[in-house]
Amino acid sequence: MTKVEKVLLLLKNMVYESTSPQETLKFAKYYRSKRFKVLVILRGPMGVLLGKKDKTGGLPRYDSTVQECIDMGVEFKCCQLASDMIGLKKEELIPGIEFICSKEVAELFLKYTEENQLIITL
Repeated sequence: MTKVEKVLLLLKNMVYESTSPQETLKFAKYYRSKRFKVLVILRGPMGVLLGKKDKTGGLPRYDSTVQECIDMGVEFKCCQLASDMIGLKKEELIPGIEFICSKEVAELFLKYTEENQLIITL
């Protein structure tokens, strides 16, 4: 049996009234504190908004918590396709967040599944 060492967290909806963004960040911090390698993929036109720096409107503000996760070693990737759909540019992302293409996300699903690693969609 393979031991879980990596966690792939997927966020598709960044609705301020939803618990999904908060849960994603809490899960990322929790698993990282347990020394897992954590990768968060921000997907869909709403999910990629978590990666936008200096968001206005809506509460709570997430930028500092995202930065805290990055400082802990959590890796964040933002879907290029969804970002293009809403006009989100690289320079608008919180520093440390990189773009990822859909093909790479699909490959990560296969890799994590083949390795019996943890995949969570919120």
